[in-house]
Amino acid sequence: MGPVPGRIAFQGRPGAYSDLSCRTAYPGWETVPCATFADAIAAVHDGRADLAMLACENNLAGRVPDIHALLPESGLHIVAEHFQRVEHCLMGVPGTTIEQAKRLHTHPVALAQVRDLIRDLDLTPVAEFDTAGAAEMVAQWGRPEDVAVASELAAELNGLEILRRNVEDATHNTTRFYVAAREPLAVFDAGPVMTTVLFSVRNEPGALYKVLGGFATNGVNMTRLESYMLDGSFAATQFLLDVEGRPDRPGLKQALAELEFFSARFSILGVYPQSPFRLRAQKAAA
Repeated sequence: MGPVPGRIAFQGRPGAYSDLSCRTAYPGWETVPCATFADAIAAVHDGRADLAMLACENNLAGRVPDIHALLPESGLHIVAEHFQRVEHCLMGVPGTTIEQAKRLHTHPVALAQVRDLIRDLDLTPVAEFDTAGAAEMVAQWGRPEDVAVASELAAELNGLEILRRNVEDATHNTTRFYVAAREPLAVFDAGPVMTTVLFSVRNEPGALYKVLGGFATNGVNMTRLESYMLDGSFAATQFLLDVEGRPDRPGLKQALAELEFFSARFSILGVYPQSPFRLRAQKAAA
């Protein structure tokens, strides 16, 4: 996406799906693995990376809670979105056969996505901190009875042999990422655009209805609305909202003006081009 290759940070070990997302969306860029989302954000702040690839939601597992807490306070701006198809691979040390496999190591979310595989092969599931980390450990142990589920990239980086591809139960398993940078993106072209907004409402009857009503009356399509408690208070709720359109165009401009009027707090986290994946999905659903 960027004309000059740079550095892009992600949360996870080398070979994680976030790493794969970075390499897919920004070919030729150097990927910077980070232990946590906070570390990935810090890498952009202190100049160790130009961008951060931050998982925000999965169509099977739901939202990624850390992002709701970290991104709004980070001071970074969303400059792109990326959708990564999750294609799980069963892998083991070279020479391993499926019949030898006894224990399956991977992240808990991935374990929930390969239940058919676990049942069919009568494997003992073992939860690990990370899919790519599980691949690393299997490579280090060198035991054919221990196998991992991770990305093809993780197998390649750790010298593992892929025993079976696409072992996920659902073929439409996809993760969406926000790409964040220190400076906002100037969107000049006329292509489809997304706007991400953060807001909180006053603790009074009908506040949320008033805030969101402007989107319907102004013909703005809302694609995502997530709520979470603010500072641990049951009386204060914060919302993260994705809508289609540009905040400087009449429909969304009026809707956001109404939102800001009825909100206790309001800020725009990013204005960025819609992913080609989103556009293809919309055409397929039409």
